[in-house]
Amino acid sequence: MTDDLADLAGLFQGPQSSTEAARAARGRGGRAALLIIAIILVLALGSAGGYVWWALNAPLPAPTSSSHTPDPPTTPAAVIAVPTEVAASALSLSGAEEYLGKTPGIWAESGTNDPRPMASISKLITALVVLERKPLANATDPGPTIRFSKADHDLYDQYYVKGATIAAMPTGSSMSEHDAIAMMLVPSASNYADAVSTWAFGSRGAFLSAARKWLAKNGLNSTGIVEPTGISPQNTSTPSDLIALGRLAAAHPAIAAIATQTSIEIPSIGGFSNTNNLLGVEGVTGLKTGNLGTGSHNLLYTASMNVGIGEPLQVVGVVLGGATGGAVDDNVRTLLASIREGFDQVEVASSGQVVGHLETAWGDEARMVIPSSASLLTWSDTPIEVSMKIETPKTFADGEVVGSITWTAGPNTTTSDIRLEGTIGQPDEWWRLTHPRLLGAE
Repeated sequence: MTDDLADLAGLFQGPQSSTEAARAARGRGGRAALLIIAIILVLALGSAGGYVWWALNAPLPAPTSSSHTPDPPTTPAAVIAVPTEVAASALSLSGAEEYLGKTPGIWAESGTNDPRPMASISKLITALVVLERKPLANATDPGPTIRFSKADHDLYDQYYVKGATIAAMPTGSSMSEHDAIAMMLVPSASNYADAVSTWAFGSRGAFLSAARKWLAKNGLNSTGIVEPTGISPQNTSTPSDLIALGRLAAAHPAIAAIATQTSIEIPSIGGFSNTNNLLGVEGVTGLKTGNLGTGSHNLLYTASMNVGIGEPLQVVGVVLGGATGGAVDDNVRTLLASIREGFDQVEVASSGQVVGHLETAWGDEARMVIPSSASLLTWSDTPIEVSMKIETPKTFADGEVVGSITWTAGPNTTTSDIRLEGTIGQPDEWWRLTHPRLLGAE
């Protein structure tokens, strides 16, 4: 019954038109297109979100690094002003072997090593021989008392006639051995050298015999002595022997202490100045002048020079046959100054000196710098070597230590950090989103 009614209704409505069928078909196609567009939009939005996430989190390209080891500075060769307007000179050094080379003997010299008159340098031999026979306990020990006889007093006139340096020695006066030694070394009184050597050995002949044995024992085989004062030109020695004599004298506490005094005061006799006018100049500490007139001025000297190496540089030198005492002094002063000037604090780096750069693809930059100036003590033209090590920064922050640099010259080395100047930061989001080709590589 129901189906019949439906059929009857269909008859009343009649068949559908073609227009209505087309409209129905279009409705179904539109819905499919919208579905496809929606699917595409969903996929596109999902892909864009993935790109954004990737771009904002992808590894950044490493900064590019460039560095250069700076060239080391060079220094001029020291010009050692060895005396040339004298008969001969020699110099020995100790205390700076790492700089100057091993120096057990003569370090610099001029002239020849022939025997020449040593004049009053002879009094050092006299003092050393006397002190071996009559030793002092220490540098200030007065020692035994010496009483001067009329024969001793007569020496004053004898040496006065010869033109030698003399000092009063009244008959019956007395003096400690220490002071008598000082009289022969500081003002270079010849009558004291003669009197003291005779006091110690009983006669001049006995003294000379002992002196020659002492010279042989100490290897001074090119030194000859015929009297205790040096007034005779037959008292001769070579530069190398005199350097050895200087070392012996400098090692004797009493002689070294006496020789360094610019003046002495002797009770009942008075004050006397040292004939060595260089004491205290360029570190000179002794030892003895010698003078036989024009063209025969000598100086055996010691010096303790602070040249910046820690312990002072110890010098023993001799000049023989200078025109005048003043010329000899000038030669020695110039020579010692030239040695001092050969040591130099060389600046190897300046504060803020750039040795490298860091750059990033997004425009950040930082410099690798030596944070403070550095210097190195060198001798003469000793080459300065430099080495540098750069490490990958960890934080890329301003001030971070990224390496080190080391300079070496002879025995000395100095090292400085290398630090970043400037900070390497992160790029902004826009740079990440617009530079996909630079991203993704660790």
